Amino acid sequence: MSRRLIIGTRGSRLALWQAEWAKATLQDHLSDVEVDLKVIRTSGDQDQTTPLGQLGGRGVFTKEIERALLAGEVDVAVHSLKDLPTDLPEGLALGAVSPREDCRDALIARAASSFAALPQGARVGTGSLRRRALLLHVRPDLRMQDLRGNLDTRLRKLKAEGLDAIVLAVAGLSRMGWADRITERLPFSVCLPDAGQGAIGIEVRADDAEALRAVSVLNDADTRRSVTAERALLKALGGGCQVPIGAWGRVESGRLKLDAVVASVDGKRLIRDRAEGAREGPEEVGQGLAERLLQHGAEDILKIG
Repeated sequence: MSRRLIIGTRGSRLALWQAEWAKATLQDHLSDVEVDLKVIRTSGDQDQTTPLGQLGGRGVFTKEIERALLAGEVDVAVHSLKDLPTDLPEGLALGAVSPREDCRDALIARAASSFAALPQGARVGTGSLRRRALLLHVRPDLRMQDLRGNLDTRLRKLKAEGLDAIVLAVAGLSRMGWADRITERLPFSVCLPDAGQGAIGIEVRADDAEALRAVSVLNDADTRRSVTAERALLKALGGGCQVPIGAWGRVESGRLKLDAVVASVDGKRLIRDRAEGAREGPEEVGQGLAERLLQHGAEDILKIG
């Protein structure tokens, strides 16, 4: 196949790293494919002060790139998978999911040596309702502050805004070479990640057979199974960024395992469960666990959210 592919991406340093990874991997595997990047400014980039939940949640970093994809202005869209809504626009398909980085959340503290060592009433910055709720469930004394901006901006705000700590994704810090800034990788017992966290989602037009074949070289089968279960759970719960939902899927010993949590925004109510099934049926695992969570009381939390 001899073709020029244009990758649509956000312009942040992390987004460009992810797009460059996709470009380099495509060119390494497909010598007859020429790849270029096109930076697209999204609504989430244009407004970096309004809390994400008020902006519309998932999709604020992807909608404009998807429009360009549907219009034929780009051939491939590269997203942080956690930003991609579970329902894709008609005509688009998830062509590949990258190998997953560490999907845990990272605490970056100014002085404390760990999450447990944060002082009483510590000010902690995060733009995620999920992180806010799960941390408050363990430490209701914390004072949570909304934190927006690209990764480097949020790191600067740790000192500039006098915060005691901020919470970011380990994956982004690792990809940018900033893993040495991490104070603690928060355990899954404290913080389950966002669905898709740590993976890169590659979106293409559903009828573009050549692009679908090309991006298949970017796909990691077990990561795709894991995040498919997480996204199926999220879709079944009807959740986005407005309700704190965490999910962690992984393939272990040939089986797909999934942990999930639904919490109230203040962290006072929390329902957590896990499921296991055949790795060939990730949707069933995710949907089945969602049903169990609803039966155990998650529906009441979701109504309030």
